[in-house]
Amino acid sequence: MMIAGAAAAPCRPRSARYAEKGYPNYADPDERSAPRWRNDDGGGGRRAKKPEARRGSKRESGEAAEAAVAGKIQPPILQVEEAAVAQEQGRKRRMTDAAARATAAGKVFPLIEDGVVDEEEDEVASTDGGADESGVRKSCRLRVKETLRVFSSTYLHCVQEEQRRAESVTQDLKAFRLLKRQGHNSQVNGSYQEAKSPCKRPDLKALTKMQESGAILYREKRIGHLPGIDVGDQFYSRAEMVALGIHSHWMNGIDYMGIKYRDKKGCENFTFPLATCIVLSGVYVDDFDSANEIIYTGQGEKTAQTLLRGNLALKNSKDNGNPVRVIRGHVEKSSYTGKVYTYDGLYKVVDYWPEKGVQGRLVFKYRLKRLEGQPPLTTSQVLYTRGDVPMPISELPGLVCGDISNGQENIPIPATNLVDNPPVPPSGFVYSKSLQIPEHIKVPTDRIGCNCNGDCSTSEHCLCAKHNGSDLPYVFTQKKNAKRNGSKPNSVRRLVEPKAVVYECGTNCTCHCNCVNRTSQQGLTYRLEVFKTESKGWGVRTWDTILPGALICEYTGVLKRTTEVEGLLENNYIFDIDCLQTIKGLDGREQRAGSELHIASLHSEHDSEASQAPEYCIDAGPVGNIARFINHSCQPNLFIQCVLSSHSDIKLAKIMLFAADTIPPLQELSYDYGYHLDSVTGADGQIVKLDCHCGAPDCRKRLY
Repeated sequence: MMIAGAAAAPCRPRSARYAEKGYPNYADPDERSAPRWRNDDGGGGRRAKKPEARRGSKRESGEAAEAAVAGKIQPPILQVEEAAVAQEQGRKRRMTDAAARATAAGKVFPLIEDGVVDEEEDEVASTDGGADESGVRKSCRLRVKETLRVFSSTYLHCVQEEQRRAESVTQDLKAFRLLKRQGHNSQVNGSYQEAKSPCKRPDLKALTKMQESGAILYREKRIGHLPGIDVGDQFYSRAEMVALGIHSHWMNGIDYMGIKYRDKKGCENFTFPLATCIVLSGVYVDDFDSANEIIYTGQGEKTAQTLLRGNLALKNSKDNGNPVRVIRGHVEKSSYTGKVYTYDGLYKVVDYWPEKGVQGRLVFKYRLKRLEGQPPLTTSQVLYTRGDVPMPISELPGLVCGDISNGQENIPIPATNLVDNPPVPPSGFVYSKSLQIPEHIKVPTDRIGCNCNGDCSTSEHCLCAKHNGSDLPYVFTQKKNAKRNGSKPNSVRRLVEPKAVVYECGTNCTCHCNCVNRTSQQGLTYRLEVFKTESKGWGVRTWDTILPGALICEYTGVLKRTTEVEGLLENNYIFDIDCLQTIKGLDGREQRAGSELHIASLHSEHDSEASQAPEYCIDAGPVGNIARFINHSCQPNLFIQCVLSSHSDIKLAKIMLFAADTIPPLQELSYDYGYHLDSVTGADGQIVKLDCHCGAPDCRKRLY
């Protein structure tokens, strides 16, 4: 990471805050919003002023925060129980009806004929993806990302719900078997049937919730490209494609517009049904695929195929001359469905015929040819980017360091430089995988731990789960065809939703060291690379597919008091530990799930005027880990999460980085630094401005 042009400016602490930064809370559709900046004024992430100025200007808001907490101090057990009830109610509310509001203000885009949008409507379709309550427009690309985040959130909630139900079913079955052995058959007959096995497809359950709440992005079927979905975009399940509306069937290979569309504007001259999209997933042995030309086999494999439904739709698409979207599926071991689906653009049906298939039954064949003028196919690259890196670290082009961690991490972290001549490695710091705590800063002693055996996810009375509201903050998700063996490598630990603070199991807990509630303590689990960028200094990219909610790393460095770093020059690696301020929603910060739980139990010393400013920060300038190289983005793919494991002092919480989106191999990692515009002044008293080079479609154009 490098911030150019700021040599004369004071250091700018990064922040875990989320308010007014345009980065939606990926797991809370209720609170999801569009950027609150406007593209023409360069507005952006608010950053608090220095502590002295903030104490003076925010005294009134501090008094309001104290008043909000005043009179609510109750015995700790009652505080936790009441807050847990509120937490559970909030969780259920978010899962059932929030997704509808998440995609409100969506715009109906025109039908596309022959891959061309009507010019009069094209400008609106390509730039206006809807607006938030403040009237600020979102790009279509951002709306696609938001919808996928809503799906991921709903999916993880469903995983958590099903795992909880599965454990309950297991306990019930054990009780029924015990009753049966004891001869109480009359008590078993009815109850035993009620203990149904848990759903094994939480992705479909999540999809159903989104459909019921109207959260599908493109609910009306359309011909041609969908705004915000680019050729080469990849999806990790058919459910994701249904959530976006690019392919509306989670099982069928042919998506089509039915008879009801014939009265729609622009459809008067079409013959229905009309195909909109097909998925090639290698199911039919009769298929032929040479990239730009496809021989596609129609629907129906158990009996002779008929020219109805999807098969008729493809025939009509040939007659009408409309393009069809083509999506190819490939095996992907990192996906929870075992596949990755790539959108390869528009094709035209140029011919069709019936013939006897390989299995001797009648099938319909369709020849499709790719339209010219589209971006080149990326499917051939999928086999490389989705698989193992096809070379040892020592053979990487531009390699300048085989492992910047010097063996400290579980996985080596290479550094490459194809920009400088001669190439040089990262320098000027000492690598440390853990936070360095000076002697003059006293960290609280370990808190009381849980008494669980094995993994806390199987315990009904986990104390650490109660600290988090009611449920554990993490879930295990299994990779396709993986053995269901808990914390083995084929299981992925994922944070269900961003929370005000996560309480993990610690030293005094009796659970296993691989307990799901020790996720931040497992070290590096993904292959990462530090690489030199053209305009942003060093950056970090992944070699593996990273799923939403997966842990990336901790932000380490030297723990300092914020008063120690005030006035420092040329240090852009300061990160404020503002967990307490985020919980309270101070200075415009966006409160997260669980804030009500922790506000109820805050001690009085946390409610003083001094708490308006973060008391501690992390300085990753002289000492740090790979997190110090992760760049800023106005549309990041990571988010910040405060975590407590060894103690309960939220002013000293760990700063962890988690994935907000599905991050494919070779994509750069980024998060929002949370800077406040026009808050940096130089030695001459003039405001220092720094351009942003993140390249995001909704870039704010300035870092501060």
